[in-house]
Amino acid sequence: MAASPLAAQDNALSFSLTAGARTAPSYFGANGSSVTPAFAFGFTGLRAGGLQLGDPDGPALFAPGTGLRGAVRFIPKREGRNELDGLDDVDAALELGMGLHHTTETWQVFADIRYGVTGHNGFAAETGANLIYRAYSGLVLHGGPRAEFGSGAFARSYFGVTPAEALGSNLGTYTPSGGLTSLGVELGAYQPLNTDWGITGTLRYDRLMGDAANSPITRQGSRDQISAEIGLTRHFNLRF
Repeated sequence: MAASPLAAQDNALSFSLTAGARTAPSYFGANGSSVTPAFAFGFTGLRAGGLQLGDPDGPALFAPGTGLRGAVRFIPKREGRNELDGLDDVDAALELGMGLHHTTETWQVFADIRYGVTGHNGFAAETGANLIYRAYSGLVLHGGPRAEFGSGAFARSYFGVTPAEALGSNLGTYTPSGGLTSLGVELGAYQPLNTDWGITGTLRYDRLMGDAANSPITRQGSRDQISAEIGLTRHFNLRF
């Protein structure tokens, strides 16, 4: 049977795209920082026939409820030069994955897992919690602890030194294992400009832990990692 126009229009997909700039350590464990483009994808909800994920008609940010969310991270290319002279380049990485969250009006807990589709072939995961403040003006503030994890392949890509690399550098051979890579805290704000557009900003501190902290790459740099990001967000609510 053909769906009626009203039923067809009831199907909806809501998501957001953010583009901006990010300042962060030049690579994991670096002492200096660099500015790179920043991109983010946010999943609000999908309703199609009898299937519903999230709430496509709910708040575009920190929507209350329990459900799935998209998880994306871009890691810039790491070049083997200057203090990393002798190390192989690590191509820019795009990590894609999914997460699970439970969100209320005033707090949130979440866990994400991502896979490196380019740059590395490992898994990375993040868990965290947020306290949330929602102002009548639409301003949303959030903040809370973060924990990052990486598989062995991820750790070897960014913190390992192969025997061949050790011969060409002043760093010794190092083969890290997967596990906890950092603990930190994030503060963020979102200010809507209108129904479809808004400005997003975050400030984050991470402390490298475990094998990531003990890497010779980190020892000649810093375990303390500070990053900040600002971007313009566009919200989409597609009816079909």
